[in-house]
Amino acid sequence: MYKLSAAIITLNEEKNIEKCLKSITMADEIVIVDGGSTDKTVDICKRYTDKVFVQSFTDFSSQKRSALEKCRNDWVMSIDADEVIRPELASEIKELLGTETLDDGYYIARRSYFLKKWIRYCGWYPGYQMRLFRKSKTTVNTSRVHEGFLVNGIVGRLKNDLDHFSHPTLFSSLQKLNHYTTLEALDRINRKKVHWYHFIFHPLSTFLIKYFSQKGFREGVRGFLLSWIAAYLKMVLYMKIWLLQNNKNAEA
Repeated sequence: MYKLSAAIITLNEEKNIEKCLKSITMADEIVIVDGGSTDKTVDICKRYTDKVFVQSFTDFSSQKRSALEKCRNDWVMSIDADEVIRPELASEIKELLGTETLDDGYYIARRSYFLKKWIRYCGWYPGYQMRLFRKSKTTVNTSRVHEGFLVNGIVGRLKNDLDHFSHPTLFSSLQKLNHYTTLEALDRINRKKVHWYHFIFHPLSTFLIKYFSQKGFREGVRGFLLSWIAAYLKMVLYMKIWLLQNNKNAEA
């Protein structure tokens, strides 16, 4: 039976973190790297583990890399503070780690929720993420946002899903995604030059893909809202890239 470490990064997640921690029933160790929370996040985390480390937030990749390095077991599951391991997924992982022949990493599907509803369309599901892996075979990419784990070996997929409660309100969605676009703009500042027409055509294309190609219309009003939010954020992203490319001292 392989032992498992759960790696989590947090920043002002008092509304989510306890549900997340209660769901990690199969972990032998919980490692948390907090980005300097000003709410009760750290206090809640300390009820579940003594391995809580405070490290000023720079970007998501750096935080996740730090959490991974602090895990003592070779098998690690990375879970976000706004995610919950479903009981059937916990059982599947526990059973898997009790076998001798394993792949080096496993993708897990996410049931992401928007305004308290599981969204199956708009390109949201299954949204596979590399979340269970051998530490000795894994690295973290260098993107400031859209960070991910790169496994040097054989990878597979688990059958069961985890729940992702990232968008409980419109305000929280826009606030979070505004932060993400700033980090992504910094990642893309040295790529292709941005022009004014990108502010129009990329958002329009994004809406059409989300709403029609990815069948967002099947989600009703939520699908319409998600498609427009995605288009709006694409416009904001290109505006921020343009600003950074044309004024190096600007803040995105």
